[in-house]
Amino acid sequence: MSETANGAAAPQPTMQVLAQFVRDLSFENVVAQKGLSAGEVQPDIQIQVSLDGRARQVQHQYEVFTKVKATSLNKVDNTPLFVLEVDYGGIFHVEGVPDEQLHPYLMIECPRILFPFLRRIISDITRDGGFPPLNLDQIDFLALYRQEAQRRAAAQAPQTVS
Repeated sequence: MSETANGAAAPQPTMQVLAQFVRDLSFENVVAQKGLSAGEVQPDIQIQVSLDGRARQVQHQYEVFTKVKATSLNKVDNTPLFVLEVDYGGIFHVEGVPDEQLHPYLMIECPRILFPFLRRIISDITRDGGFPPLNLDQIDFLALYRQEAQRRAAAQAPQTVS
């Protein structure tokens, strides 16, 4: 157990998942919609991931959302095969995390907990949509958080004119 400067025990961080849910889901099988022939298909899948979070009205409760957009294009002729967008969220009860560490905790640890469930949904949707299951690789939410922090810092940096 860690101790604070005055010798008292520091509170240990606790997290409880209160709920998890799909907030928005869209899957478009472009091949079927346009009646394209199967022909030669070499899928090129691009994945975009973004995170969003906010405090709820109830003390110590937070909503965290992971948004995934997967676009599959045929490498042969660059035609779209499918587009999947899913916004998956969780409601968390978090206590014992210092204020300065709360944002990174919410944007790294909470999505990490939800990821296996989100991955399964994406796999099932692509399979049920007529394609091989899309099994996402593990996402490094720490690296994603750092990239977003760098992007925001660069956007806020004063622009110099030469």
